[in-house]
Order: sequence, then structure tokens, then C-alpha cells
Amino acid sequence: MNDPRLIDPALATATLLGDALERQRKAYFEHPVPTWAERRQDLLTLQRFIREHKAALCDAISADYGHRSHHETLLAEIFPAVDGVDHALKHLRGWMKPQRRAVDLRNFFGARNRVIPQPLGVVGVIVPWNFPLNLSLIPLTYIFAAGNRAMVKMSENSRHLAALLIEKMPAYFPPEKLQFFDETGGVGVEFSKLPFDHLLFTGSGTTGRAVMAAAARNLCPVTLELGGKAPAIVFDGYPLRRAAERILFVKFLNAGQICTTVDHAWLPHAQIDAFVQHAREIVPARYPQLASPDYTSIIDGRSFDRLVAALDDARARGAQLVTLLPGPAHDRASRKINPTIVLNAPDDSELMQREIFGPILPLRGYADPAEVVRCINAGPRPLAVYPFSHDAGQVQMVLDRVMSGGVSVNDALMHVGQHDLPFGGVGDSGMGHYHGREGFETFSKLRPVFYQARFSSLKFLMPPYGKFADRMLAFLTR
Repeated sequence: MNDPRLIDPALATATLLGDALERQRKAYFEHPVPTWAERRQDLLTLQRFIREHKAALCDAISADYGHRSHHETLLAEIFPAVDGVDHALKHLRGWMKPQRRAVDLRNFFGARNRVIPQPLGVVGVIVPWNFPLNLSLIPLTYIFAAGNRAMVKMSENSRHLAALLIEKMPAYFPPEKLQFFDETGGVGVEFSKLPFDHLLFTGSGTTGRAVMAAAARNLCPVTLELGGKAPAIVFDGYPLRRAAERILFVKFLNAGQICTTVDHAWLPHAQIDAFVQHAREIVPARYPQLASPDYTSIIDGRSFDRLVAALDDARARGAQLVTLLPGPAHDRASRKINPTIVLNAPDDSELMQREIFGPILPLRGYADPAEVVRCINAGPRPLAVYPFSHDAGQVQMVLDRVMSGGVSVNDALMHVGQHDLPFGGVGDSGMGHYHGREGFETFSKLRPVFYQARFSSLKFLMPPYGKFADRMLAFLTR
């Protein structure tokens, strides 16, 4: 009889993934709570892998993009991953230490309360293509710090990197500790159906909803890191050149393919022309031409076509497009799009309706900051918001009135790189946190444990109830 797995690829994929999960879960049950020394060794091994394959990792990611600056990979992926391990190693003992909690002394004399962080078991990680190393290895840092095992599913746009990780990682971690999977068609669907002890997904809101629905069938807790239209708000009085330098650096890093990048920027009406002039000077100094090796390609043809169509749609609706580099507006062969500022984009245009995720920066003018707040709050809550102001009252107004996943004040994106700050979205931009202590706790069960004393006052509150119980309960509930 023919093996049904040879006939049904989905069944074969489900079997492969299920076997991998069973292997890891069996190993977890055999050794559920790794020691500090074992976790430390896992973190050092992860860091050693990064260092020993640094050049190959940069090459693989560049091959997946068509072209990506090695400097950007080193800055945004290699360094944060290596540095994140150092941070976790520094704090690991403290994170693992049981927390003392107060006991109600009216009722229990000599009793103790503790919260003990313990490993959940097996964590699934679904990784996007835009920062595939950062968004796989940094979560693994906290997953391993918390004492877990992990299965990692890479993106279909990260084929070269996935092949490298699948080939090289077994020399560092056995499959019962860590295993990577490529997206060969249908893997992501089957992966999200697995009964993990926790599932971390980073990607689009549409896919995130599907992943969460699949995980719900197993009551699997999910951390979702999504995206959204993160705004920068430049207040009157903040040095405009400085704001332009910082916003434009973040916006065109990785050609704008960052979930926490500046999606669009709000400026006082009178400052828009000056901002454009600054941009005409700043961007060509960084990327002299579209073919600059420091400027990254759009990930694939579908994304390239979407962005070009969105620009065409805005132009057709009356928007003004300002390309910032000499030469063509885009080059299909290299999948590079000229860094572009868009003025007067209609609210119902494609650029203003969905996350841009490319090197396109719409500028929006305002007369009253309250107008900006109303506009942001009318849409989904963003993953980040970026106020530029030296007025503490203006900054606090944004913090109080605009809810977002995170905030960087007088810069953009910087909060993501702070290892001791939790990273995560809110509402449509995600749920849950990781990074720092919050990352350790996300992948741990914070287990409450009550230690009863030799003597318990409950002895006098057991049936049959009498007058003493009446007096005691009257006192306790007064």
C-alpha cells in the first residue's frame, strides 16, 4: 500500500513538523528545568554561531534580497543579536531568581509566597523576511534564557538564509533543542496548527489573524508582532534639519522595509518645503545614486510592483512625487525604488490606507497638534509613534493621547534596539512583549507557589462553624 504522505504533501509536512515537536517535547519532559549553567551555555553557543558565520549570514541575506548592504545587516541584525546575548547573560541569574511576594499576615503566620519562573516547554517562532536573523535569533535568546526549546519557521523570501541555518545550526544545537524549517509551500499553515506551549509570530496583520485563529484551536498562547502606519510628529520649534536627518535615516534604512519605520511624517504646514529641501541635500549625500551598494533592493517583484502601483495611484489622484536621487524613479532589474517624498497624498490613496513598507515618505501638514492626534486615533493603533519636540508638555501630550506599541522621542526606531525595554504592539499592531526581562517572562510560566506554615489560622475556620468563626469572619470582612 502506498504511503499517504507520498500522495498528500500537506500530510507529509504535518508529519514532519509533528515529529519534530514530539522529539522536543519528549526532551523537555526528560529535563524540564535547565540550570543557569546550561542556559548560559546555550546563549554562548548561539552567540558563537553568529560570530563564526557572520560573513556567510550577510551573504545569504543579500542573496535573498537581490542586494542588501552588508553594513545594514551588521548594524540591524548581527550586532543586536550578539549584543542581546550579552545583555541576557548579564541579567540571567536575576531573571531566574524566585520572586518573593507578600503574605496576608492576618491569616497566615509564617507562610511564604514565591513566584517561580519556569520553562514553558517548546516555543514556535514564525519569522518574516525583512530582518530574518534579528527576528529569529533575538527571540531565541529569550526562549533559551527561559529554559525552553524552539522550532523556527523561516519565510519563503529567506531561502538562502534558511538553507544556511538548516545546514549549519545542527553542529551547534541538536534537533531536540532547536530546529529550523524552510517555507517550501504550506509549511507555515501546518506550523501554526501545532500545539506549541507558546507561539511568536512576526509579520502582517492579515497573516497574524490567521495564525492566531489556528493557534486558538490548541489554546496556544500567542505573541503577535505586526505593524501599522507609525507616524513621526515634528513640532514647531524642534530643529528641522536634525529631524530630517534622523527621520530619513530610519525611513530609507533597508529601503523602508521595517515594521517600525516612519510610515509618514506630520509637520507644521510652513515647514514642509524646508523639510523637502533638507531631504534633497541629505539623501544624495548618503546614497549618491540608485545603484549605490549601500541602498537595499525591494525584496521581490510582487512588493516592487505594489509600491510602484501605489506611487502611480497617488500621482493620478493629484499628489506630488519628489524623487531624491538623480536618475530614474525606479529600476526593475535591481528592484530598487528611488527614495521618494509624497506631498498632498489623498486620504483614500493606497499610500495612506495601508502600511507602506518601502522607501516612500508621505508628508502631511498640520496647523494644530490636536488635529494630528485625532487623525492618528481615527485609525488602528500603530506599532510606534515618534514625537520630535524639546517641549516636555508636547511630548507628554502625545504619550497621554496616542496609544502605540512603543515610542522614541526625538528619533525613530531607537526604542527597538534597547535590550532592557519590552518590545511589542497594541491592538492592530500586535499583542504581547519580548526583549529584556519581559522577553524572559513571556517565554516562562510565572508560577505562583504558596508555602503553608506549620500553624494555619484556617484551622479555626473549618466546619462545623461556630461563634468563633462568626467573630473571626466578621473581623476579616469588616
